[in-house]
Amino acid sequence: MSDSFDYSQASHPDPSGESKKKSLKSEEESLRENSDAAGVVDFDTSPPASEKDYLVSKGKEYGEKPRGLPSSSEAPLAMVETAFLASTASLIWLINYYFPLGPLLKIFFPVPIALVYMRWGNRASWMAALVSGLLLSVLMGPTRSIIFFIPFGIMGVQLGALWKRQASWLFSISTGTLIGSFGVFFKLWLFSILLGEDVWLYFMSQVTELAEWGFVKLGLLIEPSLTLIQAIAVVMILINNIVYLFVVHIVALLMLDRLGNPIPRPPNWVQILLDYE
Repeated sequence: MSDSFDYSQASHPDPSGESKKKSLKSEEESLRENSDAAGVVDFDTSPPASEKDYLVSKGKEYGEKPRGLPSSSEAPLAMVETAFLASTASLIWLINYYFPLGPLLKIFFPVPIALVYMRWGNRASWMAALVSGLLLSVLMGPTRSIIFFIPFGIMGVQLGALWKRQASWLFSISTGTLIGSFGVFFKLWLFSILLGEDVWLYFMSQVTELAEWGFVKLGLLIEPSLTLIQAIAVVMILINNIVYLFVVHIVALLMLDRLGNPIPRPPNWVQILLDYE
C-alpha cells in the first residue's frame, strides 16, 4: 500500500507546490528587475555650471592647479618677486638715464620682466611691465615711462614667453628685432609730437651725412636719393636691434642659467665661440 501511495504521489504532483514555485520565481524575477532598476544610479555629482565658472575664476578646477597660475601657497612669493623684479627694471632704467654707461645697462632692460614670465607666467610678467611703467611715471614722468614700456616692457614679455617655450634664438631675435624697431619709430613719432618738429628729418640728415661719407670712401661720386637714404636708415635700425637682441640673449644665457631658469641653448657656433655648453 505504501509503495502504491508513493507512486501515485510521484505520478501526480501537488498543484499547490507548483504554484508556490511559480510565485517564488516571479518574485525573484521582480526583485531582480527592481534591483537592476535601482542599480542605475546617476553618479554625476559635478557642480552646476555657475559653480564651475566660480572655481575656474578662482584658479581652481576640481581641486587641480590651473596651468600658468601660482598656487595659494606660492601667491605671496610670486607677488614679492614680481614687485622686486619690476622695481629692478625701473631702477636700471633710472640709473642709465642719469648716469649713462653706454650700452652696458641697456642690455639688462628686458631681462627682469622676462625672468618674471619664466618663473610665474604671462599675467605676472604683464603686471611687472605695467608696474615698472607706473613707477617710472612717478619718478621721471609719463613720457619716460612710455618710452620704457614701448619697446622694453613688451620685449621682456615676448622674450620670456619664447624662452619658456624653448623657441630658437633665430625666432626670438627676429620677433624682438621687430618690437625694438617699432619702438624706435614710436619714439621718433612721440618726440615729434612733443617737440613740435619732425625728428625724422633730423635723423635723415644724419643718415645722409653718413651715406655721403661712405660713398666718398668707396670712390662713388654719386648723390644718394631720398629713397636710398630712408632705406639705409631702416636697415641701420634693424641691424642695431639685431645686434642688441643678440647681446641680450648672451647675457640672459650666462645669467639666467645660474638663477635656475635657463633659456634655450644657442646655436653651435655661439657655443663654440663662448666655450659654453
